[in-house]
This record gives sequence, C-alpha cells and structure tokens, in this order.
Amino acid sequence: MDAAYFSGLAALAGSVIGGLTSLGASWLTQRSQLGAQRSARNLERRETLYKDFINEASRLYADAFVHDQTELANLVRLFAMISQMRVVSSPTVVEDAEAAARLIMETYVAPNKSFRDFESTLESHTVDPLRRFSEACREELQQLGAF
Repeated sequence: MDAAYFSGLAALAGSVIGGLTSLGASWLTQRSQLGAQRSARNLERRETLYKDFINEASRLYADAFVHDQTELANLVRLFAMISQMRVVSSPTVVEDAEAAARLIMETYVAPNKSFRDFESTLESHTVDPLRRFSEACREELQQLGAF
C-alpha cells in the first residue's frame, strides 16, 4: 500500500472517529438534560399536588368544625387528589392523606364546635390533622432531591 493512501485513510478514520465521539457526547448530554428536566417537572407536580391537598383539606377541616354536612362535590376534589397521589407518591404519603380525609369526614359527622371547643383540642393531634401528611411529603421530596 502506498504511503499516501495510508495517510489519507488514517486521516479519514480519524475524522470519522472524532465525529462519532462528538455525536455520542452530544447525545449523552441531551439525554441527561432531558432526564434532569423530567425529574424537575415531576418534583414540581408533586409539590403542587401536595400544596393543593393541604389547602383543600385545611379549608374542609375548618368548614367541618362549623357545619355538620357538606356538599359531596367538596369531598370529591379531596379524594381525586388522593387518587393522583396513589400514582406518584409513596404509600406513606397516601396513607397519611387518607387519614386526614377520614378525620375531616369524622369531623363533619360530629356535632358542630365553637371556638371554646376548638381550644380544648389544642392538646390533641386533631388541631393539625395534616402534620403527619406534610412531614411525609417533606421526607419524600428530600429523598427525591428537592431540598
């Protein structure tokens, strides 16, 4: 083989290898960026879901103290959020959300309470029925790297 051919072939092979290396590096970079974006969107969706559940459950819990019944539509939104959590959240988060929903329903069934009645519950867990839920959410989000 002539030295000129060999030199040309080596240059061509070097160009192909360099191009493939550049293409591979670009592909890996894009793939890792897409994964990071997907992860960030997933965390944001969970945070929004948890925040909305806390707001809705808090509103319903306060309403349950002064009313002995509610519109079924009010509870449907709460249970829809719990169902969404079953898809994306850990079993602990779902269990604590269900416990908070049960407490809200039990509070609706119980007799209405005044502010003095509310003061007597300050010692119990019923003052902050979402504490365990919010702690479970924080722990899950920490495990996923949100904090």
